[in-house]
Amino acid sequence: MKSQEVLSYLQENPQFFEEHAELLSHIPIPHPHGGRMISITERQMVSLREKNRKLENKLGELLRFGEDNDALSDKVHRLAVAMISAATLQAVLHSLNFYLRDDFGVPYFALCFWERPDAIAEVPDFVGVNRALRSFAETLTQPYCGAAPAHDAAAWFGEKAPEVRSQALITLRSGGGAIALLALGSKEGDHFYEDMGTLYLERIGEMLSAALVRVQRFV
Repeated sequence: MKSQEVLSYLQENPQFFEEHAELLSHIPIPHPHGGRMISITERQMVSLREKNRKLENKLGELLRFGEDNDALSDKVHRLAVAMISAATLQAVLHSLNFYLRDDFGVPYFALCFWERPDAIAEVPDFVGVNRALRSFAETLTQPYCGAAPAHDAAAWFGEKAPEVRSQALITLRSGGGAIALLALGSKEGDHFYEDMGTLYLERIGEMLSAALVRVQRFV
């Protein structure tokens, strides 16, 4: 008989092993990892153990993801508290710089304002915005992430630009309209990547937007 015929017969006659229960312990089959022959019952136990290991690995992975998300939520919360506490543009930028570098591990950032801030002396790294960049930012429905520079964004990081391997661009808004663009840069090529989750980046953008509108009038 061909193997398919045997398989079809067993599927059509599930009572076969009930009528011949002794075969379960007498028919030897190869061990999945080689080395010896085992019974069907032992083979089933091996399969169950392998399934259990896969489930344990999956559970461990989910737990790690949960712990990572908890840690990230704590960082976003600390940044939110700092943004709420900042009373001036200088304080907002100082807090943003501190938490991005020391808490989130993002070494470079730049702010591109649509209009010149009143307290320009407090923003030594002020970057102007051309029409193409402004149009690009205003069409973003979520943060842009990728390894390739967009609209020469890498140049915003000054002398550190050659070190930037990936970046995120977040449009800052007030009343639905764009007022600025936040650029984040990383030395790691896979830190910001296409199709990554952007929920926390969106939250950071919302918090920074609210803080800027509260402390600064743009002229």
